[in-house]
Amino acid sequence: MDKQKFQDRLSLYKDMVYRIAFTYLRNKADAEDISQDTFLKLYLRDEDFKDAESEKAWLIRVTLNACCNLKKSFWQVKRDDMPENMPSSETFTTEESRLYHAVFDLPDKYRVMILLYYYEEYSVKEISSITGTNPSTVQTRLERGRKRLKKQLEKQGGFYYGEEIISEYNVSHKNAGFL
Repeated sequence: MDKQKFQDRLSLYKDMVYRIAFTYLRNKADAEDISQDTFLKLYLRDEDFKDAESEKAWLIRVTLNACCNLKKSFWQVKRDDMPENMPSSETFTTEESRLYHAVFDLPDKYRVMILLYYYEEYSVKEISSITGTNPSTVQTRLERGRKRLKKQLEKQGGFYYGEEIISEYNVSHKNAGFL
């Protein structure tokens, strides 16, 4: 890959790759390492992609694989996370911060699906292809992840979704929406 093409890809995908790695690993330094490794693999790759979507899917898959490998490593298993690795609260409004922390507290299998579906705007079929997971499993994890988010946000006193507040008082309201 030539230098200019690589620079274009780096500027286009660096935030996405970092966000996926940080969300999965919950550690700034590890997310930066994974991002760097992912882009090094892209730079060294000899084959061209058939289109931009397959390139993006490849980057996500490589990032997720690297994150999984790191989490399984001996070093990662024996290490404690540093609490200062969370983004500053000044970045988000109060509600966005609560939602961000709620998503961050989800188990990996739900958090990754929520990230790809809502933040990267992939379809269930595309997520299935990227993660190598059955489409029905993706749907199930999305549904369970949304339910966990809703339950967690209700415990914190509700969360505004559109014009409705989702709280323990109107859970039965059919127009409350889905998270």
